[in-house]
Amino acid sequence: MDEVQREILQSFWKIHVLHHAAEGPVYGQWMLQELREHGYEVSPGTLFPMLARMEKRGWLRSERDENGGARARKDYYLTEKGVEVLEIVRQQLSELRAEVGKDS
Repeated sequence: MDEVQREILQSFWKIHVLHHAAEGPVYGQWMLQELREHGYEVSPGTLFPMLARMEKRGWLRSERDENGGARARKDYYLTEKGVEVLEIVRQQLSELRAEVGKDS
């Protein structure tokens, strides 16, 4: 299962993040809970580096409360590049759903 999680499910997690960030700001602990509600077992040690990579790629931007100290919550917002990525993903999901959903 670790191989499936690493190679496939992490992509689903990223799609969830992009989707929810398109609706409004998200933060790590909320995203962990949201993913778990969908049946994904995601650890903070996996999610937070993933959010950092998404930010580094320019898909998300973050803001942290300046008065909150080192452990202040970081809110993530979808960027224009993130909107473009989400649109590409939605198009590909539609095509994949049509093909994978076919009866053999």
